[in-house]
Amino acid sequence: MIRKSFLMLTCSALILSACGFQLRGQQDYAFKRLAVAGGAPAGVARLTRMVEGGSDTVVVNNAANADATLRLSEGQGTSVLTLNSLGVVEEYQINYTLNYSLVGADGTLLIPPSAIALNRAMTYSDQYSQAKSAEYDLLIADMRNDAVDQLMRRLSVVHTLHPGPGQQVPGVSPRAPLPPPPL
Repeated sequence: MIRKSFLMLTCSALILSACGFQLRGQQDYAFKRLAVAGGAPAGVARLTRMVEGGSDTVVVNNAANADATLRLSEGQGTSVLTLNSLGVVEEYQINYTLNYSLVGADGTLLIPPSAIALNRAMTYSDQYSQAKSAEYDLLIADMRNDAVDQLMRRLSVVHTLHPGPGQQVPGVSPRAPLPPPPL
């Protein structure tokens, strides 16, 4: 029994290492004190936990005490994705956008204005309107978490607080939205 468990554990470790799996590990940001301006409280709280938990950087409340300031704004909305033959909505597309930029304490633009745009499809029925409202809130929270995860990876690209020519981090814009499906 013990031998079988050990063999199973060893095989699992080999499979995970062969596929390229690697833990996130410790981040080493160029800034050691980060101020966050704007954004939803839930997103800022998650960002603070991830920055402070995964690096030696701390999030400060005052931009005057910070090495860099992260400016956030977010937007969310819905659009009709599909209609049935009677013209009643069957699916919605939920859109979430996180706009951000990173500015150094001396006003140097470390990350130009960029955006992370996410969307999810959600079926809809008038019978379950209260449950669908709760599902909408869960999907928004999930997209906010995904956006913060992506933002963490983008913050790790900044290697210096004083980038020289050719060392600037390029801005990232979302790709063009897909056209609506034909009706």
